[in-house]
Amino acid sequence: MNIIRSPRQMQAESERLRRHGVTVGFVPTMGALHAGHLALLARARRETHRVVLSIFVNPAQFNQRRDFATYPRPFVRDAALARRAGVDLLFAPAARGLYPPGHQTIVEVPDLARRWEGTRRPGHFRGVATIVTKLLTLVRPTATYVGEKDAQQARIIQQLVEDLSLATRVVIVPTVREPDGLAMSSRNVRLSPTERRDALVVFHALQAARRLLESGERRRSVVVRRMQAVVARAPSGRLEYAAVVDPRTLEPVKAVRGPVRLLIAAWIGRTRLIDTLRVRCQV
Repeated sequence: MNIIRSPRQMQAESERLRRHGVTVGFVPTMGALHAGHLALLARARRETHRVVLSIFVNPAQFNQRRDFATYPRPFVRDAALARRAGVDLLFAPAARGLYPPGHQTIVEVPDLARRWEGTRRPGHFRGVATIVTKLLTLVRPTATYVGEKDAQQARIIQQLVEDLSLATRVVIVPTVREPDGLAMSSRNVRLSPTERRDALVVFHALQAARRLLESGERRRSVVVRRMQAVVARAPSGRLEYAAVVDPRTLEPVKAVRGPVRLLIAAWIGRTRLIDTLRVRCQV
C-alpha cells in the first residue's frame, strides 16, 4: 500500500492508472475506520482493479471548532486496517494541500441540503460537497463507494456527480450493523454501557415504522408518531427528528404511495446518532 500526501501526486497517479485502463474504486472517509468503512473497501476490492482510500478530516464541514479539534485521528491504526483490507493507495493530504491560501470556490446542492441534517448543522453539506468534488477530481475513480447510513450525504453526492457530469458511478452500500441492530458509527464508542442499551431504540423505531408501512399504514403522521413513541422509551433518549421522505428529493411525503426512506436522528445522552431504512411500499 502506498501512502500519498500530495494532491499533485494523487492526480499524477490517477492519470497513470487511467492510461493503463485500470479501474479505480474510491472510498472517501475522515478516518477513525470501523466495520462500515471496511464493508465499503471490500465492495470496492471486489468490483475494481485498484482501491483508493482517502483520510481527511475536513475542517469545512464542522460547525464547531472544538468538534474539529477533538475528532479522532488514529492514523497509524487506520493505515494498518486499510492495508489489511487491500487498499492500494491511501490518500491522506494536509488541509493546506486541499485548501491553499486564497481558496474561494465552494460547491452546494441547496435543495437536498436544506432539511434534516442541513437544518441542524448549517454549512455542513457545503463542506461535504466541496471536499468530495475536490477528491473526485483528483482521484477520478471509476466508482465511488459511500454508506447508506448517511443517506442525505449519499444522495447529495449522487446529485453533485450527476449535475457536474463527473465520470464516476456512485455505489451506495447497505448499512453495517452490530448483531443487535445498532448501526456502525465512530460515535458508538462514546456511549456508556447504559446508553449503549438505550441506543437500540433508534433502530427499533425504524423497524416499528417499517412494520406499520408493511401492514398497510399510509399516513405519514401515524408512522412518525410511532417512531417518536419508541425513542421516548429510552431514559437517555431525545428525538431530534423522525421523517418519512421521498428517496430522491428527501422531501416529506404527504401520504405514502410508493417507496419511501425513513430518517431518524436522536441524542442518546450526549451522543447524537442517525439511521435510516428504505421501505418498498406497495401502492
